[in-house]
Amino acid sequence: MPMRSSSPVASAALFACLLLGSGAVLAQAAGASSGSAAPAPYDFKANYTKYEYRIPVRDGVRLATTVYVPKDSSKKYPILMTRTPYSCAPYGSDRYSGRLAPSEDFLKAGYILVCQDVRGRNMSEGRFVEMTPHVPNKKSKNDVDESSDMHDSVQWLLDHVAGHNGRVGIWGNSYPGFYSAASIIDSHPAIKAASPQAPIADYYKGDDGYHGGAFMLAHNYGFFTSFKPQPNPTSEPSRWGDFRYSSGDAYNYFLKLGNLSNIAKTLGTPGNPYFNDLIEHDSYDEHWKPKSITPHLKGIRAAVLTVGGWFDAEDLPGPLAIYRSIETRNPGISNQIVMGPWRHGGWFRTAGKSMGSVSFGGNNSEYFMKQVMLPFFEQHLRAQGEAKIAEATMFETGSNVWRHYPAWPPAEAKPRQLYFQAGGKLDWKRPEASAGAEAVDRYVSDPNKPVPFTSYAAQGMPAEYMVGDQRFAATRPDVLVYQTEVLERDLTVAGPIKARLYVSTTGSDSDFIVKLIDVYPHDMEDESPSGPPPSDVPPPRQTLNSYQQLVRGEPLRARFRKGLDKPEAVVPGEVMALDIELPDVNHNFRRGHRLMVQVQSSWFPLLDRNPQRFVRIKDAAPEDFQPATQTLFRAGERASQLEMRVIEGS
Repeated sequence: MPMRSSSPVASAALFACLLLGSGAVLAQAAGASSGSAAPAPYDFKANYTKYEYRIPVRDGVRLATTVYVPKDSSKKYPILMTRTPYSCAPYGSDRYSGRLAPSEDFLKAGYILVCQDVRGRNMSEGRFVEMTPHVPNKKSKNDVDESSDMHDSVQWLLDHVAGHNGRVGIWGNSYPGFYSAASIIDSHPAIKAASPQAPIADYYKGDDGYHGGAFMLAHNYGFFTSFKPQPNPTSEPSRWGDFRYSSGDAYNYFLKLGNLSNIAKTLGTPGNPYFNDLIEHDSYDEHWKPKSITPHLKGIRAAVLTVGGWFDAEDLPGPLAIYRSIETRNPGISNQIVMGPWRHGGWFRTAGKSMGSVSFGGNNSEYFMKQVMLPFFEQHLRAQGEAKIAEATMFETGSNVWRHYPAWPPAEAKPRQLYFQAGGKLDWKRPEASAGAEAVDRYVSDPNKPVPFTSYAAQGMPAEYMVGDQRFAATRPDVLVYQTEVLERDLTVAGPIKARLYVSTTGSDSDFIVKLIDVYPHDMEDESPSGPPPSDVPPPRQTLNSYQQLVRGEPLRARFRKGLDKPEAVVPGEVMALDIELPDVNHNFRRGHRLMVQVQSSWFPLLDRNPQRFVRIKDAAPEDFQPATQTLFRAGERASQLEMRVIEGS
């Protein structure tokens, strides 16, 4: 296999994985021409029989489990299981629904489909614990975790469900992706394949909760308006109610509320304890450390296919961390990763053709489903030949092609440093300090007028922000902007990115956010807008001329410069070296484009506001939110820079 190859993206109907109440699967023709007939939906209820069980595990807790078995008993079928905190509803053996099959192709191929409510959620007994800590040394039947619950459940299914072939697979997206990874530690030998998709690896370190020690406000607030503790077992409706902001603009809504403690009070009385735990444990303390799954991913016998989206605003680091941990701790097993041009779980929810104003070419979700995911499970659960899936199947944004690598990051991607220069320039050459010249740039950050993370009023965390146009931020006086000359040939960045900033602040704490941006040519042609012309004055339209596409962005709260578990006040005026880790990318900056970096100290309300004083942020008083002057150094031993893995002329 060559080190770096590409494959075309198929463009046909994308089958959504929603099992309808009638037992049918919705076949959604993506991009079908007007008037073309959609394929007849697969009659799920006519071909499968539903059973419901309460599976006892070793400590006596019973886990509610729904099983769908093909009615054709002439052959044996593999078991495909998902474990979820979001409910296997509707309950009742005559009521068919759920999201149990990744696609219609799985139903037609024939699998015994299993959905299990994890302990303490919905119809399962026990106590629910967010991000269940793994118990590596189980000394009694009361030492339970997700791997033990999965082991006991698998054995029960093998003993009590007829028609299986002895092979079990597990998969899940988002929180169920975490359960897929946690469930295969010291895995039951019958588990032959697992696919954690958009999994949480560490809630604090880069996934849903905190990024660089800064709280992901908009996302967590939106999630915990609905995800709350339950009395259980309960068959309460799984559909979440809509939360109504008192403002159409989350920016103003949160700004008026002030600190995080005030924000928490709007979630009711006594509030949501999950949200309260998040803001109470604002450093990487003993509340968070046991919940990280990556140190425990050992004893895995199954083949693993981890899946993520390059533009997953919720759990982008999770898939990469889980893949790397399994690779390190389980030598010799089949361990593969797929990263596509998707939002969170976008391979199920969208065709993967575009996001906002950015196009990704073809139907990338169908390509993944048909060419990667189904063959993976067919190979390992039915032993039907080699799927021929690369170690790393990575979509290259910018050029919009799939790349197939024998390792990630690819060996041909070489580390290079891009340095901040005078006059807002970026260059590969380190700038030398000159006598008598102060090589610095400054801006004033005011937490009472924070930099927004979108150019438009929004509630929650729009998925589009991950590729959003940054021109609005580039014009603000509290954002530093640096860019290269126009590229004379393509340049691919493949792998993790690290920014090293040499900075000082007049505050005793500050955030520093680094954004990597793809600047489109000023004469780039736009596609003509679709639909009839407006009858009145048209709304402003986003053009791609000089579009500044966000490729990756990440913060670091300066109090955590010595470690996320070591908050320490900043000495005003003291120069600090900040290392800001940005999640991996696989992006091709095309000839005629530019690379841009923006540096700022707020990103609101994506992140909570840093008062810029070293106080307990959740309880910060109005007078604690103070402007600070930020200074960035860019020459000699204090040359601020971006380190990337680069494939040139690609």
